[in-house]
Amino acid sequence: MTAAETGTIMNILQAAYPRFYADISKANERKIVLLWAEMFANDDVSLVAAAVKALIETDEKGFPPHIGAVKAKLRLLTVGDEMSEAEAWSMVASAIRNGTYGAKAEFEKFPPIIRRIVGSPNTLREWAGMDSETVHSVVASNFQRSYRAISEREREFKKLPPDVKELVLSLRCAQSEPAVPEKKTDVSQLPPPKREIPAWMAEPAEKPVQRSREEVIAMLRSGKPSREEKRCNGD
Repeated sequence: MTAAETGTIMNILQAAYPRFYADISKANERKIVLLWAEMFANDDVSLVAAAVKALIETDEKGFPPHIGAVKAKLRLLTVGDEMSEAEAWSMVASAIRNGTYGAKAEFEKFPPIIRRIVGSPNTLREWAGMDSETVHSVVASNFQRSYRAISEREREFKKLPPDVKELVLSLRCAQSEPAVPEKKTDVSQLPPPKREIPAWMAEPAEKPVQRSREEVIAMLRSGKPSREEKRCNGD
């Protein structure tokens, strides 16, 4: 519904509740039109008009319907009555009776919400193999509780504006993405660590010269410095 089409809805409301809209300024009237146009952007104007008229017809308090009431009536007109939890379980119970051999075919007949709760055809086979008392007490109770909770969440989700719905769906998708597993290092494939050898254990760069006793005496008599003495003196 566009802003221009929303003007049609406002005309209906002003005609039905002239006193309520009598003192509204042009600026506030435009704000109301823009808000309604945004909230019903994805709805057909004829359906919105039908919902507004249905609320006007049943109004006993003399106040124009608000956006939430029109949305609720619109969902009722377009979706119809929801299946109750008892009706949903009755459908599942009927499928269980054929669950031994026809589980797959029965599972595919379910609406999405029931398929979501049951999970898979294998579950129907398992329930078909249980005793009747357990199925119609424990299984039935758990199923109906799940159906009630999911139905309530779906009703609340349908009430959200389109942009909020997109945000919620994007968050759900992000949460459902599998986490990237942390890459573990195989220690056995790593090269052995380098060990630093202490200075006192390292081999000297140059091995000391081994001289005989006679060579040392001859060197002392000659007065010539040894190679070690030259190195120490910087020669």
